[in-house]
Amino acid sequence: MTTTIQQADLIESISAALQYISYYHPADYIAHLAKAYEREQSPAAKDAMAQILTNSKMSATGQRPICQDTGIVNVFLKVGMDVRWGGFTGSLDDAINEGVRRGYNHPDNTLRASVVADPQFDRKNTKDNTPAVIFTEIVPGDKVEVTVAAKGGGSENKSKLVMLNPGDSVVDWVLKTVPTMGAGWCPPGMLGIGIGGTAEKAVLLAKE
Repeated sequence: MTTTIQQADLIESISAALQYISYYHPADYIAHLAKAYEREQSPAAKDAMAQILTNSKMSATGQRPICQDTGIVNVFLKVGMDVRWGGFTGSLDDAINEGVRRGYNHPDNTLRASVVADPQFDRKNTKDNTPAVIFTEIVPGDKVEVTVAAKGGGSENKSKLVMLNPGDSVVDWVLKTVPTMGAGWCPPGMLGIGIGGTAEKAVLLAKE
């Protein structure tokens, strides 16, 4: 069986996903944070959790961004080998970036564009948060699975990579490293830890 994916549908899906995740937290995240709030003993931490939960409710109700940093768009694609593409005027990446462009420039909820075209010299803002960071994997089947994440710049700035010796403890390294990372990332911090492969594979695993 062959499935045809239309360019217009892919663009709309990317755009809609970015709008959706800008103001809705996943339900399981809210449930776990609420449970953590009940268990927390530190008044300062408890107050911070209460503010996050209140902000989350206000963002969902008003459909406005949860955070002013609306992220660098990461798109993970699992493309079935039996998929066909229809109506495309450019590449797959071009279509994804058009979805990002529309999502960030949506007139009812314009999101902050943070991406610059030349990060080293001119640093000119693209005004639409393109280009996205796109990862494509070819898999068996006739479906396309798209995962969209708007990863905040603060969390990217806190990324750490280490090449450990075979006998070293991953747990010890994490416990040593996290306290040194300081502020500058939006609370609450959630750790993604990738282990194995080459350096770039480990970082990709952490993002996934």
